[in-house]
Amino acid sequence: MSGPPPPPTAGTGDDAEIVVQSLEQSELFALLYDRYAPDIHRYAARRLGDSAADDITADTFLVAFRIRSRYDRTRANARPWLYGIAGNLIGKQRRAEVRALRALARTGHDPLAASGGEFWLEDADSRIAAQGPLAGALAGLSAPDRHVLLLVAWAELTYQEVAEALDIPVGTVRSRLNRARRKVRTALGADPAFVIDVAEVA
Repeated sequence: MSGPPPPPTAGTGDDAEIVVQSLEQSELFALLYDRYAPDIHRYAARRLGDSAADDITADTFLVAFRIRSRYDRTRANARPWLYGIAGNLIGKQRRAEVRALRALARTGHDPLAASGGEFWLEDADSRIAAQGPLAGALAGLSAPDRHVLLLVAWAELTYQEVAEALDIPVGTVRSRLNRARRKVRTALGADPAFVIDVAEVA
């Protein structure tokens, strides 16, 4: 005869539960790192290169840990919150990102990839992103528009998740994304009225 089922293991619930539990058991916060660090690192690497991505990822979780008591417990998924933190950190290096994009647009050569980074190329499906014209188009976007576009295209966040990540209304996400798509299409010589999926510039 079996006894009663064991109590649930601490930290096995949704992200909000883990954050709350980590206030008493700080080691549980590592569960969020295990869940999301690879995605955050991949996103940062595509924007700034591998070496910068290491720092961005580490700093993202350090900041998140320090401010976890302010986490909105109504949000079961911490992914947008973490991307928002990472985005703020990436934003502080936007000049480096724009310089790399412009160098790629000008020469067709990615200095970050040449130095061992994975700024653009991760697999065959990502080859379009290595093209100079696209890099130039991305460099020409404002930082807020580029950030929204890449959160959707590369991080694969929904509009609602982008809104949560950036603490802006969903309507603002839509307007920035539409503006970014239009500018990218125009820069690539496409008819601005032609609607393309943002995945095409991912």
